[in-house]
Amino acid sequence: MSKSIQIAVVGSGYVGLVAAVCFAEIGHSVVCVDNDQSKVAALQSGDTLIHENYLPALLQRYRNTKVRFTTDLSEATRASDAIFIAVGTPQSENGDADLSYVESVACEIARSLSSYKVIVEKSTVPVYTNEWICRTIERNGVARSLFDVVSNPEFLREGTAVADFLHPDRIVVGADSEPAAALLARIYAPLTSGAYYSQPDAIPGRCSASAPPHLLLTSAKSAEIVKHASNAFLALKISFINAVSNLCEATGANIEQVARGIGLDSRIGSRFLRPGIGYGGSCFPKDVAAFRSVAEQLGIDFNLLTEVEKINAEQKKRFLAKVRSALWTLRGKRIAVLGLAFKGETNDIRESPAIDLIEMLLAEGCSIVAYDPAAIERAQAELPPSPQLQYAQDAYAAATDVDALLILTDWREFAALDLPRLYTAMRYPVVVDGRNLFDPSTMQQHGFTYISIGRPAVYPARDLELAASAAK
Repeated sequence: MSKSIQIAVVGSGYVGLVAAVCFAEIGHSVVCVDNDQSKVAALQSGDTLIHENYLPALLQRYRNTKVRFTTDLSEATRASDAIFIAVGTPQSENGDADLSYVESVACEIARSLSSYKVIVEKSTVPVYTNEWICRTIERNGVARSLFDVVSNPEFLREGTAVADFLHPDRIVVGADSEPAAALLARIYAPLTSGAYYSQPDAIPGRCSASAPPHLLLTSAKSAEIVKHASNAFLALKISFINAVSNLCEATGANIEQVARGIGLDSRIGSRFLRPGIGYGGSCFPKDVAAFRSVAEQLGIDFNLLTEVEKINAEQKKRFLAKVRSALWTLRGKRIAVLGLAFKGETNDIRESPAIDLIEMLLAEGCSIVAYDPAAIERAQAELPPSPQLQYAQDAYAAATDVDALLILTDWREFAALDLPRLYTAMRYPVVVDGRNLFDPSTMQQHGFTYISIGRPAVYPARDLELAASAAK
């Protein structure tokens, strides 16, 4: 692989920590900076703090050797050739991305610059952030010849972030200077040349030595827009298929069949055409809002994104209506909830539809027993246990003696549940599946009333007989 490059990564969240260990995995020396001393201490001791496949092993392999953790950004700046900014850009009250953390880091970097550095936007930021970082550093007295700013957006999915980093669909580098573009090309050369995939212990994934990822060089502004536009388009696909699922329910069609028919069109593709209770997480909600806000500031009518947000919000209300229709009334009902994270294989509950739905159900007078394979600790911090809200140790404990079970997160563990055991545990075998994890006919055969998204509800044979008798 290519010669090791000294890299600083500022921020140790999902993006920063994954980037740090993955840069080490492809041969570079990395210092990861965070101003939270307790996080730094935890990472130094080997605690990843987040739930990500492969991350614990890579951290164990490289911590305090090829990856070290510190709170000293000045020292990290002086010691590095490239400085990746991977701090949070939360949504502000007006929908804009809050760039105060990015600005603060830029100012601190400026105070330590004495030789040429490439500063890399890794956080998700709106267009023109590159220019503002440049302006901020210059206002702090740094000569323009001492730095370049590059946009290098990430396209990581929580739960598979390490594999996504090392096996990307593409690597986008927005650079307006040749030296900066050349340095980023060297950093990613182990991937783009295919050399990394020839290693016997390489993390497995879609790329290979004969089919390495593509390096796309763009302007800085284009790269900034690529990130927001990509997330907005994926959110659009999710909201679109959810709107189609509502049409399927109204007509008795099957959304799984419709989605397959759409996805087999090579111009569209099948990914992100799974109906559900709406998107969540740290990216889609804030990135759609930020992209719409930028368009509005530039005088561009992007109401399409307003509709995307509206459909996403309405999907949770429609799901609550499904639960109500399955149980007639909600007050006093005991309900099992499987899933607290915004998606499967992660412990992230930010903007989780599951958390929103639990709050709606509690407001309706239900009592909830919730389970998630990884997100219980974080959920308890936001929704503390109470007489109305309890947390279970597994799915079957959650389902014990409940009036209905709701599936709110698409964990693989939930799709593999022992259905006879689940049936025995429940007071009434009613399952409302917000992620379409099960085949309706299979659930019917096991005696469940099964209600899902965009597919006809199914009922046990005895319920159908009772309904037929009542109709006579």
